[in-house]
Amino acid sequence: MATTQTTGTSEGGPDQDGPVEPESLVLAGEFAATSRDQWLDAVDQIVRKSGRIREDAMLGAGVQKLSRTSPDGIRVAPLYAAEDVEGLPGTGVPGAWPFTRGARAAGHVAEGWDIRQRHAGTDPGAVREAVTGDLENGVNSVWLTAGAAGVPVEKIGAVLADVYLDLAPVVLDAGEQAAEAAEAYLALAADRGVEDSALLGTLGLDPIGLRARAGDGPDVDSVVPLAQRVARDFPLVKAVAVDATPVQEAGGSDAQELGFSLASGVAYLRALTGAGGLDVATAARLLEFRYAATPEQFPTIAKLRAARRLWARVLEASGTTEVAQTQHAVVAPTLFSRRDPWVNMLRGTVAGFAAGVGGADAVTVPPFDVAIGESEPFSRRVARNTQALLIEESHLAQVIDPAGGSWYVEHLTDDLARTAWAFFQEIEGAGGAVAALDSGFVAGKVAEVRAGREEAVATRRAPLTGVSEFPDLEENAVERRPLPDAVQRGGLPLHRPSEAYEGHRDRSDEILAETGTRPSAFLATLGPLAAYTARAGFARNLLQAGGIDAPEAGPTESAAEVATAFAESASPVAVLCSTDAIYDERAADTAAALRAAGAGRILLAGRPGEEVPGVDGYLYAGCDALTVIDDVYAALEAQS
Repeated sequence: MATTQTTGTSEGGPDQDGPVEPESLVLAGEFAATSRDQWLDAVDQIVRKSGRIREDAMLGAGVQKLSRTSPDGIRVAPLYAAEDVEGLPGTGVPGAWPFTRGARAAGHVAEGWDIRQRHAGTDPGAVREAVTGDLENGVNSVWLTAGAAGVPVEKIGAVLADVYLDLAPVVLDAGEQAAEAAEAYLALAADRGVEDSALLGTLGLDPIGLRARAGDGPDVDSVVPLAQRVARDFPLVKAVAVDATPVQEAGGSDAQELGFSLASGVAYLRALTGAGGLDVATAARLLEFRYAATPEQFPTIAKLRAARRLWARVLEASGTTEVAQTQHAVVAPTLFSRRDPWVNMLRGTVAGFAAGVGGADAVTVPPFDVAIGESEPFSRRVARNTQALLIEESHLAQVIDPAGGSWYVEHLTDDLARTAWAFFQEIEGAGGAVAALDSGFVAGKVAEVRAGREEAVATRRAPLTGVSEFPDLEENAVERRPLPDAVQRGGLPLHRPSEAYEGHRDRSDEILAETGTRPSAFLATLGPLAAYTARAGFARNLLQAGGIDAPEAGPTESAAEVATAFAESASPVAVLCSTDAIYDERAADTAAALRAAGAGRILLAGRPGEEVPGVDGYLYAGCDALTVIDDVYAALEAQS
């Protein structure tokens, strides 16, 4: 479309020289419009060059090839256009129902979102010092673990002695002692003369979330007495935390997490409007929803947007459109690794970015060492500064709903909302959140998704940098004081993707400490460096993910030369590494020579079209790396 221009300027007539102002501004108006078919053809050409589709493949075959399916069964395409969002429900405007685009009209532009730091230490003095340091250096609110897994409930006052409770919200997390901790907090505010109308915070009552983790917990109605008191006296305090992160912690999908949050929120609404006698709007204002943010940035953004839309629909059906969902996004600590923990800083940055873009009201980025034990001042400083950088230096909060209008994000938001609503209906059909937990319905559905995640990690289709990919066997271990488990798991299990690989690394460290050397598998490299280096690098990377060292023979010219180098090694395992052409010439003879030299297990890096005589197994992209590592350890143990 061409830009229409006037013949004059704002300062003179048509004969006067000067810039010509257009009557309307048309972006990219100098370029011809591009059709969807042209985009599809462009993608096809690129994919065709890679050999992934045939020369005579139909238009769009490349897009189909590059499309993937999410754990929720949602098709995610590599290309979206305006027509992909035609007919989708309107997202409204920020600050207005259905709040898809944010709970506030001005977004976070004025002051940014709430930087919320979690404190899970058990020493009241140390936690007090850490809390004070965080609040003095950029943190807005405190998430305090109390009770059996944190500071004693009776020490809450001492820990918060330096906190202005009408300036810095305190979010309590006390598990089975949630009611006691809440009473202690309210009593502390009264003792210090804080006006009821000015007190901030979230009491953290969440018997459903406790049940999801521990397998048992108080009745939902147990929240009613304190919630009634909060509704009557404390207008700025939230009483109930609707925590959906146990679903993510167990390996569940985004839609499952959303559906569970809706079912839990509805259960609390029923209790508060029923036994509690509150109206729907008042009850809704007492709830704060907690979701997991992950390094999967676009699904996280879409999940938070879909969550507000879904909860708005629940409240509309219940009789109000006035209240927006309050969201606390927590960067999932289960995705943090014990090995190469420095990479966790990057994971936290990406996930924190996604939470901010998604419109969360409060965001928690854990310290990079959270998977190891009690965090130190340096790691807490990095965690809070991660968010400060996103807000202050990157100016991320200066844009209202930055993802709004993205065809991909809008489409994914709708897909997640619809899939989550269906799961919510399934939970309601199973009797509601509590009944669905007690019957094992939620656990069973989550287990199906977790199995897929475990397979993706084992085959390294879901790579873990520093763990399953690019491990460093010489890394200096980061030592931290261990922390007690927040909850004794008896409900949904805890799924840490890096755990299986880390178990092998621990095993390797133990062997190193006992013998002075790590377990190893010998790389039987065939031919010159250029021939074997790619597959040798692949095999070494895979083996080292399990803590297995991988010395190599170097350039070789014969099977005998490889066998001689192997005999000088201390490993009963050999991995053939070279090109397919050299395998055809020398693999079988080399395997026989290695066997004669004492090899108990012979593997081959690659996936030849036919079985190679004498080879016991194969290493290739997409193979089960954990099974390969287990096999190597079994061979090493058989030798010893």
